[in-house]
Order: sequence, then structure tokens, then C-alpha cells
Amino acid sequence: MAANFWTSSHFEQLLDPEVVDVVHQQDKDKGITLEEFKLIKMHMTNCIQKLAQFVKVRQRVVATAVAYMRRVYTRKSMSEYDPRLVAPTCLYLASKAEESTVQARLLVFYIKKLNSDEKYRYEIKDILEMEMKILEALNYYLVVFHPYRTLAQLLQDAGINDMNMTQLSWGLVNDTYKMDLVLIHPPYLIALACMYIASVYREKDITTWFEELRVDMNVVKNISMEVLDFYENYKTISEERVNAAFSKLAFKP
Repeated sequence: MAANFWTSSHFEQLLDPEVVDVVHQQDKDKGITLEEFKLIKMHMTNCIQKLAQFVKVRQRVVATAVAYMRRVYTRKSMSEYDPRLVAPTCLYLASKAEESTVQARLLVFYIKKLNSDEKYRYEIKDILEMEMKILEALNYYLVVFHPYRTLAQLLQDAGINDMNMTQLSWGLVNDTYKMDLVLIHPPYLIALACMYIASVYREKDITTWFEELRVDMNVVKNISMEVLDFYENYKTISEERVNAAFSKLAFKP
């Protein structure tokens, strides 16, 4: 794996928000709105998280899987690539990329255990076939850098030993994967935005430290606003809205 973000394929593939927030024509033809597009990706992020708890993989594997899933949908439609199969397959692929391999049969077992719906009843061959399609969609670029390591370093640099502040910052970073931020911004900016929000909530004045960093605070504050907007608008996802969106895609009978 690339040791330096700035020379990595991840950096080269950062996208503008306008490119990320695009519903593919095939999905539009089925009536999928931008709101529903975001909703489905959010729901599948939660599904990856839940599945990961059962197969016992690290948060980093979850984050990589979500990044793969979100990147796939900047290039492929949900009509072509069923999110209910793409999500667990991305977890399977991420587990290999992050050297925490999970057996496909174990994923299939828990998918069936977690979902009584027939539309989720995939077999091992389905996972393996979709894995190849996802690899092609990703152009075989599997390197993903995350804000976690940077966040730990920044907290230490800022002299923050407050466990509440650390936990809040960490939790905020986890929640950024329910958005497309990982596809748009370098990890250090996401980490800084989460620290910025946490410092305001915990009333920790680290303004001087931020000023000494010589980063564009407008970008940091904009990312912070996106995270806060998410909490205001999407913190809970109603099952009815998700089901309504999926019914438009209408995959397996």
C-alpha cells in the first residue's frame, strides 16, 4: 500500500462534490431522486457496519468498505449494481485489502441471519462475481487513507488529553462515512473538521492551535457544517423511506 497520501491513487481520485452528487441516468429513469440516492447509500453504510460487528472486523475495514461502496456509485448505477449485494461484497474486498480477511461463506451466513427479506438472500458465488465487478469499477485501486491516524496525531499535537473530547472526535469521524466526504476531502481536513466540532461542543479553546496550522479554516468550517447538517437532517433514517427508494429499483422478485 502507498505510504504517502499525496502520492496515492486515493489523492488522485478525489472528486468535486458536484460529481459525487449525481444520480445515474438508469436510476433516474426508475424515479430515484438525489435524496433517495443518498438515503440508500446511508442505509447500506449502516448495513456494512452491522454486518462488520458480526464478522468482527476493525473499524478501518468498515471505513474502507464504505469508501469502496461510495466510490462505485460515482461510476456505476444502482440499477446495474444492486446495493444489497455491493455493500457486503465491499466489506469482503476491504477485509482482504486491509489484511483482515473474512470468509465469503461467513458473510453469506450473517446476511441471511440479519435479513429475512428474500432480496438479501445471496450466495457465495454472488459475492465472488460482484467482487470482480467492483474491482473493475474501482479500476483495481484499493488504497484508501482514513482520518483516524491523523486524528490521533492532531489530538496529541494540540495537547488534548480529554477522553470526552477524544471520543467525540472519533465518533464524529465514524459518522463522516455516512456521507461522501471521504471521496471529496483529504483525511487530515476531515479529522480537523471533527476536532473543530468537538472543541466547540466540549468548550475547548484551541483557536490558537488551529491558527498555527496554516490550513484553510474556511474549508475546515465548511466540512464541519456538512457534518452538522447531516445530524440535523439524516441522523435517523425511516424504514419506510428506505423501502420506498428500494421499491423503485425493483431487483429480484
